[in-house]
Amino acid sequence: MRRSILAILLCVAGCGGDLDGSGPDGGSRDASPRLDARGSEIDATIDPDRDGGDAPDADGASDAGPADSGVDAGPPPPPCTTRITYGSRWIRGGDHPADYDDAAGRITWDGVCHRDGGNSYAVLSNGWRPYFEGPTSCIIALDVRGACTSPPPAACTTRITYGASWLRAPGHPADHDEVGGAVTWDGICRDAGGGNSSAQLSNGWAPHFSGTSGCALSFRHEQCGGLFANPVVPTDCPDPGVTFDGTEYVMACTGGGFPLRSSTDLVHWRGRGQILASRPGWASDSMWAPEIHRVGSRWIAYYSGRRAADGAFALGAATGPSATGPFTDLGRPLLTEPHPGIIDAHHFEAPDGRHYLLWKLDGNAVGRATPIYIQELADDGVTLVGSRTRLITNDRAWEGALVEGPWMIHHAGTYYLFYSANGYATSRYAVGVARASSPLGPFTKASAPILVSNSSFGGPGHGSILRGPSGDWVHVYHSWLAGSIGGGPGRVVLVDRITWSDGWPRMFSAPSPRSQPLP
Repeated sequence: MRRSILAILLCVAGCGGDLDGSGPDGGSRDASPRLDARGSEIDATIDPDRDGGDAPDADGASDAGPADSGVDAGPPPPPCTTRITYGSRWIRGGDHPADYDDAAGRITWDGVCHRDGGNSYAVLSNGWRPYFEGPTSCIIALDVRGACTSPPPAACTTRITYGASWLRAPGHPADHDEVGGAVTWDGICRDAGGGNSSAQLSNGWAPHFSGTSGCALSFRHEQCGGLFANPVVPTDCPDPGVTFDGTEYVMACTGGGFPLRSSTDLVHWRGRGQILASRPGWASDSMWAPEIHRVGSRWIAYYSGRRAADGAFALGAATGPSATGPFTDLGRPLLTEPHPGIIDAHHFEAPDGRHYLLWKLDGNAVGRATPIYIQELADDGVTLVGSRTRLITNDRAWEGALVEGPWMIHHAGTYYLFYSANGYATSRYAVGVARASSPLGPFTKASAPILVSNSSFGGPGHGSILRGPSGDWVHVYHSWLAGSIGGGPGRVVLVDRITWSDGWPRMFSAPSPRSQPLP
């Protein structure tokens, strides 16, 4: 089957040259034909950096404004363009480094993923046929900007289109569903019994398909801001503690001096130095689990470390003028306990402005239980007030020898305590959650963990829960690659959305390796 782009396609970013065959300086450009990923000649040039002007829409209508009436109406609106972002299985051309194209006009797609041998392709409204590896791998995001005669959705929407093997629900004549927000799938086709299979989507919907491996779905995301695929940090970055400083997100990870990274979208990160230039005098080694939080007018980095005096674990803190420092250590432990000590400090600010410190008693190191405690902090964030309260302990079979890595949020009038449990270097490591009407409890645990290992990632956990740029709740956490638990490249960083159902947070299709809308 021949793959082409009709001559009506004009683009405004990256693939080289103008449509008339001239380069930017009027000279001739390479006239040799461009080939797509399957070796077919492309009929027109895609150039994501080029200004497309007032090209026709996919239906032939122009997005240009009315003729000049002689009245100064201010600057004209920007021309209508569509950014087409392709999922990670896209078969890109060799001269196309970007994972998107910017095309003139509003480009649409019906969501149907066509098969072509072992691969698949989508037919966009301008004739362009992007190909994807695998029989049902079409994931495309369409984000429209400028003044278009046919406006896009007002907010992020997802069209889920089901393949021919879908076992259609009664009274459902369409072969697709249009859903508000970002809906994703982890790509796992599960045994549904009776020779059928099912796909668990992130919104809780589980469509069924004929055949034991019959799952066939494609995803069209509109006005969702583009796509990304996990991991967002592909190198070792355990225990990611993430905060938002009002402008960007800042992440600290376990490692020498606690390396810092920053990002505006939770996906693209750059190095920002480290929290500590040297190990504080009170600590010997084994420093981990840093978190940075705003407390009043300053920022405090909380962390765990081993006391040089007796080898017991303790909590430390360093203060700074910004989320990226520079930080000055207190020069002493923030909180200590007798051997084996305490780890995994977490700060929580309640809606009433009170500050709290949470931590784990490291009982598993000596064969005892591992309760998680909370205690109020003074407004300075480093002075403990009153007495501690025990919130939870490891009393469920799936939790094994420990619970750790607490992170508390307040949502819809309820306090939620997220925690990790079981051995961190095993596939049994997972994330659980408990809820209460007060930060001091009593907390009731969910019946099962909300995040577990799958065929792509193993041992997910110990992360941060916060609002992403889209306003959705997201979980930023670490995980091993499946099949490499305890080995290279170490614990990489993943980002997946949290949804809510019946008063509980859910992560139905996570950890997800597939492309999904930016958080």
